[in-house]
Amino acid sequence: MTLRTVLLAAALAAACAASAQAQRKTAAPPVPPKPAAPTAADWRTPDPNDVVVIDTNKGRIILELVPEVAPLFSDRVRQLAREGFYDGLTFFRVIEDFMDQTGDPENRGTGGSSQPDLKAEFLFRRGPDTPFALVQDQSVAEIGFIKSVPVSTQSMMLAPMTRDGKINGYVLYCAGVAGAARGEDENSANSQFFLMRAAFPRLERRYTAFGRVIAGQEVVTAIKTGEPVPDPQDRMERVRVLSDIPEKERPKIRVIDPAGKWFKAEVARAIAAGGANFSACDIQIPVEVK
Repeated sequence: MTLRTVLLAAALAAACAASAQAQRKTAAPPVPPKPAAPTAADWRTPDPNDVVVIDTNKGRIILELVPEVAPLFSDRVRQLAREGFYDGLTFFRVIEDFMDQTGDPENRGTGGSSQPDLKAEFLFRRGPDTPFALVQDQSVAEIGFIKSVPVSTQSMMLAPMTRDGKINGYVLYCAGVAGAARGEDENSANSQFFLMRAAFPRLERRYTAFGRVIAGQEVVTAIKTGEPVPDPQDRMERVRVLSDIPEKERPKIRVIDPAGKWFKAEVARAIAAGGANFSACDIQIPVEVK
């Protein structure tokens, strides 16, 4: 074997060793196992005044209103539900892998209630008292949850520099998120709303998001599609605020608390599994309905 051959072999061996060492350094960490069953401390009971029970011809949808991100439209949905406004209205525009739209008394997208249109709530203000559970700290932004909705906000380090000691945030349009429909005018939301069948980030900061489906997402995706939906259209047979339902027929609901240990373990697992492609939309929030 010539000296040149020996040198080449040594160089190749060194290169292979360096490559193997680099691979070991960059290898993705193992995905943690799914966390153990949640304990009683890991659950929260949503405010019954902030839960809307939508009984459709395809099944039941349970929607949690989150006034912390959209107080005006949350109040509007609660008010109209109590008036029976939504009872019998159809899902007139439903797009696969996008959303189900309803809430129009004309069932075609051109109507609304007798109440005035509402100011846009594309952004909300997050303060120290906002029930925010951090998922990812991206330095300039913080990703987390407020109750059942995933949100992105500015870093809380900016809060001392603002007049009210708060920072801006907006809801991430993941599957199940509920948004307020509107016309070209940003301040034209009234009674119509839509439920997301899948994530759609292009809606963020353009449409008011006011809550999320916490049970019955399979019903959302079972609604008949069409733009417009051909007859017969699926419909909301009855829409009620949970606190208004008689006690003996009221469903008992509890949701995993994003501030709890179980949720934190699930977040760690989802981040490890998703790697660079992780999204808050990947996180599933368990719910129990009895």
